Parts: sequence; structure tokens; C-alpha cells
Amino acid sequence: MKKIFLSFLFLIAVSAFSNQDVLIVEGKYQQKNLYVQNGFSGNGVGFCAYEVKVNGQVTTDEVNSSAFEIDFSPFKLKAGDKIVVEINHKEGCMPKVLNPEAIKPRPTFDLLSMDINKEAVLSWSTKNEAGALPYIVEQFKWNKWVHVGEVDGAGSPENHTYTFKVNPTSGTNKFRVKQTGFGSAPRFSKEVTYTSLMEKPSFEIAKDKKTISFSSETAFEVYDYYGNVLKKGFGTSVDITSLKAGKYYLCYDNIVTEIEKKK
Repeated sequence: MKKIFLSFLFLIAVSAFSNQDVLIVEGKYQQKNLYVQNGFSGNGVGFCAYEVKVNGQVTTDEVNSSAFEIDFSPFKLKAGDKIVVEINHKEGCMPKVLNPEAIKPRPTFDLLSMDINKEAVLSWSTKNEAGALPYIVEQFKWNKWVHVGEVDGAGSPENHTYTFKVNPTSGTNKFRVKQTGFGSAPRFSKEVTYTSLMEKPSFEIAKDKKTISFSSETAFEVYDYYGNVLKKGFGTSVDITSLKAGKYYLCYDNIVTEIEKKK
């Protein structure tokens, strides 16, 4: 009778582990551990997750419980190192990682230098990046900071240098870069200024009320009175055929002005 009972338990175990799946979580090491909520298996025998691997290595974490911690300390990881976590679990259930943001990149860069040359090429050097995040290049114009481009960050602690060609407006320009990570406040560089001797462009609305023409190429945006962007681009003209008669805000060069499209 005892032999039959033991054989029955063995068959249950084999059946449970033959129906299995894996939950994969990837990120960068941020010197924090992961916490997992682990319910019962789909057939009610044992817990859902039964094995955890970090970068291909099986952990020694005690997973046979309703909640457990994935401890990264035994793996001697450095801040910013890539992490691939595999949580092997039984079919018909799903463990839940409670704090996935713990291995998502965050803006940690330290700015070493930042400058802009006569050709309007912005350059900056950084260190201590804890994960690959884009550097967002911003220009102050139209009474706000405007996104003008992005450069991919290297994501490692070593020194890195980046460049980006900007399109200055007439007069004095201000530029900066920032990074924004998962669940954290943006991290900003200092501001640098650039003075352009280019002539300030002018504009006019065509008599047929279909286009706005600029005297030279410029970035532009057209807003309604509620702050909605209706037109946006770069060039010497903007098609306003679709705009109804009324008043709008036109942003171009470093200017914000009110315009009216008449019937």
C-alpha cells in the first residue's frame, strides 16, 4: 500500500513539472533586488514558481513560498550591468514581479563638460550612466523648453562624449540635455548659450488664406486658443487650408505671435 502511495505522488510531481512555462524580466542592475508574489500552482499542488535563473545561473533563493526575494548580491553585478531573470513556473498560473522598476534604467549621469561650437554642434561628456537611456536635446524658445532631438546613451559608468547638430534661431539660444527613466524625475544638464547672427525671418499669410510663408527656413508650430498643436514642421511655408477662420498662435524662429485667418 505504501509503494502505491509513493508512486502516486511521483506521478503528480512529474505531471506538474512537465507542464511548465517561464516568465522573463530584463533590465539593468540598479543595486536593488526583485520581489515576487508566488501563488499556488494551477492544479493546487505546491507553489507556482519553482526555479529562478539570473543571467543563466540558477539562484539559491527560497522560492517555495507565497512571496520571495530574488537576491542579486551573489552574482557580483556592477551598477548598469545587464540582467535577464528567468522565473520558471508551472502551467496554469503566473508569478508576479512586484517591483519591476527596480531593474529599469534611471538617469544617473554626471555631466563632465558641455559646449557648443561655431557650427552649432552641441557636445557633452558624461560618466556614471547606470543604464542605456536616450539623451533628449532641448532648446528654449516660444517661452518653453522644446524637444529638438535625441541621442542614445551608452549606459555604462565610463566617460562618454556625445554630439548633436542643432538648428539655432536668430539671436541668443539656450540648449540643454536631459534623461528620463522609469518612475523617476528627469535629470538635466546645465544650459549652454549660442548667439546666432542670422537674420530674423518674417512671415505673411497668402491672399488666398491657404498658406503662411516665411522669408527663410524655420521651425514652426500653430496652436489654437486651447493650446492644441494644429500644425508643426520645418521649412519656408505651412499649409493652413484646413484651419477654420479665427485667431491662432504662430510660433516660429524664437517668436510667438497671434495671427488671424479671415474668411
